[in-house]
Amino acid sequence: MILITGATGNVGRHLVTRLSAAGVRVRALTRDPEAAGLPAGVETVAGDLGRPESLEAALEGVDSVFLVWPFLDAEGAPAVLDAIKRRARRVVYLSSLGVDDRAERQADLINQFHADLERAIEQSGLDWTFLRAGTFAANTLGWAEQVRTGDVVRYPFAGQNAIIHEADIAAVAARALTEDGHDGAKYVLTGPEALTTADRVRIIGEVIGRTLRFEQTTAEAARASMLGDGWPPALVDALLSGPDDRPAEVTGTVEELTGAPALTFRQWVAERADAFR
Repeated sequence: MILITGATGNVGRHLVTRLSAAGVRVRALTRDPEAAGLPAGVETVAGDLGRPESLEAALEGVDSVFLVWPFLDAEGAPAVLDAIKRRARRVVYLSSLGVDDRAERQADLINQFHADLERAIEQSGLDWTFLRAGTFAANTLGWAEQVRTGDVVRYPFAGQNAIIHEADIAAVAARALTEDGHDGAKYVLTGPEALTTADRVRIIGEVIGRTLRFEQTTAEAARASMLGDGWPPALVDALLSGPDDRPAEVTGTVEELTGAPALTFRQWVAERADAFR
């Protein structure tokens, strides 16, 4: 039995569907099972990583856990890992490509909590695998309203990114959860190509049959907009930090582990085209 946390999220939903279709026993953890909308036959249970005591029933009979951490710090991680260790033996953790093993402190809040989680898992005594994923393609949905209502996408970063399709993260996670030989691995997962923001905007336009253009806005304007939408200030600062001129890291790990080429950004846009129309 595999417990999937974040089961209704961008990666978790793909993973639940993939494992269930393969005949693997899956239990999906969600705060609201009635609203989960997961495939028929999937066992869906209520639980909240913010309340470790709520995990006991969900972990009954579980061997492995896919862990997605929904908080901006690792304060509650020890209690959650203790609950997992009482029942399971393996954790596959969805981490970040930006974690730097050489750094005493990470460059921003997001990579810091991922690094702290990794450290806590390493010290827990559980078998573990870390999936250090790059930027999710689903983040591009943040541009959808701009595309639906105009021909310009305004965004503060112009640089390259090797956007990864969430289904590829799920495909690697499924391997790590169901096969031997992945313990202690730190897999860096990216899409198959480095694209600038202008490239991504152009591809969206080509898929939906329109001419779109990218206009770089200032970090200050982006910060004001995000704060106005209610984003936590610490998260805004983390998202807007760091240089924008570094070449994107592109790895072949997805194909190496799954035997299939990583899905392209164009493929992801084709699947989600209605969101931009």
